[in-house]
Amino acid sequence: MKRYLILISGRGSNMEALLDAGLPGACAAVISNRPDADGLASAARRGIATAVVDHREFASREDFDAALAAKIETFAPDLVLLSGFMRILGDTFVARFSGRVLNIHPSLLPSFRGIKTHAQALAAGVRLHGCSVHFVTPALDGGPIIAQAAVPVLAGDDESHLAERVLVEEHRLYPRVARWFLDGRLQLLDGRVRLAGEVAIEAALHAPQVEET
Repeated sequence: MKRYLILISGRGSNMEALLDAGLPGACAAVISNRPDADGLASAARRGIATAVVDHREFASREDFDAALAAKIETFAPDLVLLSGFMRILGDTFVARFSGRVLNIHPSLLPSFRGIKTHAQALAAGVRLHGCSVHFVTPALDGGPIIAQAAVPVLAGDDESHLAERVLVEEHRLYPRVARWFLDGRLQLLDGRVRLAGEVAIEAALHAPQVEET
């Protein structure tokens, strides 16, 4: 049975979605860079091992990355899932786990990288917003995109309402992609995503839709 490990920094709502999905593997551990992350208690209540590697205890990003990588290795995961993990991982860390680290980002990449993505989308006036699951590479939110889910941006939307709709899709999309990996259908080869059984979709989505008169 394959093993996966989840990295969090806060409440861990995507972590909960992953754990609720009945993935074809065992969750080896949940690790946080913050000892006060609410997701740690939630994971512990499920009987899942937890650990903290507090980034504030390290003099450099490289030292933190090395300690985090060493802690991850003790659990021997096949897959590492970033779930609201608010640290940028360096080149050495990413190379160590290349092709085995996924992240979910709340935008339709490559648009709106970094933070405050919902505010960025509203400011840009886009009609579609959403989330993306991608392989992690040294480029911030720049790894090969595996899957995306889109929601319409509605008249009168603010950051909160838009974020709520995107989060619903995050909770649907991330477990699906994790399942593909754990089932052996998904891999990263020569910098490109390879997904067995992918079906072509020819239809287009138009937004907004207006009632014709």
